Amino acid sequence: MLHNRSFLRLWIARIFSTSAFQMLSVAIGWQMYALTDSAFQLGLVGLAQFLPMLLLTLPAGQTADRYDRRTIVYLCQLMESVVVLLLVLGSMQGWLGSLHLLIAAAILGACRTFEGPASAALVPDIVDREQLPKAAAWSASAMQTAMIVGPSLGGVLVVWGTAAAYIASLGALLVSTVLIFFVKTVHFVKKLDTVNMDTFLSGLRFVFARKIILGTISLDLFAVLLGGATALLPIFAEDILKTGSLGLGLLRSAPAVGAIVVSLILTRYSVERAIGKTLFASLVVFALATILFGVSHNFWLSLFALFLIGASDVVSVVIRSTLVQVNTPQEMQGRVNAVNSLFIGTSNQLGEFESGTMAGLVGAVPATVIGGLGTLAISFIWMYWLFPVLRTQKTYTAEKG
Repeated sequence: MLHNRSFLRLWIARIFSTSAFQMLSVAIGWQMYALTDSAFQLGLVGLAQFLPMLLLTLPAGQTADRYDRRTIVYLCQLMESVVVLLLVLGSMQGWLGSLHLLIAAAILGACRTFEGPASAALVPDIVDREQLPKAAAWSASAMQTAMIVGPSLGGVLVVWGTAAAYIASLGALLVSTVLIFFVKTVHFVKKLDTVNMDTFLSGLRFVFARKIILGTISLDLFAVLLGGATALLPIFAEDILKTGSLGLGLLRSAPAVGAIVVSLILTRYSVERAIGKTLFASLVVFALATILFGVSHNFWLSLFALFLIGASDVVSVVIRSTLVQVNTPQEMQGRVNAVNSLFIGTSNQLGEFESGTMAGLVGAVPATVIGGLGTLAISFIWMYWLFPVLRTQKTYTAEKG
């Protein structure tokens, strides 16, 4: 895959841009908790990122199918760089408060709402269709590499102040922007039909008409929403494991270490002969590892549990993204990936709000254990009641209906 120069540039750009976003997540979360000492305020950061996604996902999908996807990603990253520059100035000059952090999180969420579908739909624009499963695995490895580098570097840099983490994020975003500028597309089909309610909702209709795709992404939505232990890592690092900011960086990177190990394995070995069984097995491991992390008071055991969380979660990521791309026409990639991004964003950002709110009510440890049990319950409900067809799914080519 990496012999394709445009895909290589996109792959490296994703490492830098995702690393930047992970550093921002660490810095904003750390700064918010330092300013407010509130689990609820920490959860509001996730909500601030989610609300723009909820409002803008369908327009973002339309945009990705009507305009050059490379340009969309490029412009979004430029706008994100401006926001991060203001975070740098605010931290250095001392005027940055909790409200400013929430506004910055919301703007970054809006930019990433447009960037996400365009970036995902860009892969089929630069690689051949038969290469999509491998491209998905390589893309997952890029994301998880960034999730190792970003949180670890963010945790180290906040020791010298959040401004240092923001500066590093800005540099990574600018590198990604330059790389995206030189990506060349070869398969993009420009969509020129009239924008109306029918085309506006076509991505949603496409997803809901295919049970395999709907079942897979909705499973990820509810499972990760309930099992969002990583949103509470600042609390675990500070109050339970007592490791400080450096320990927070290690805790944030542990899921990514597990994920990159598995994603690299998936670039060599396919799970296409047992997609359904592999998907549900990974969710059970994810749920049990979440419970283990919640009850652990040992730093190394907590790292191991987070490693398992990342390793199991990346299997779902690769299966989901490949199913979407293989079974979606080229001219609809943007709209369908926008719906997929909404499901992912809901599970991540809204999951952070749910975890923060639950932790504020019952405490971080009970909230994490309850979330793991909820994920386990969702897995069995999907497997035996709502989407039993997922159990027997073997290949990436899904039947309609």
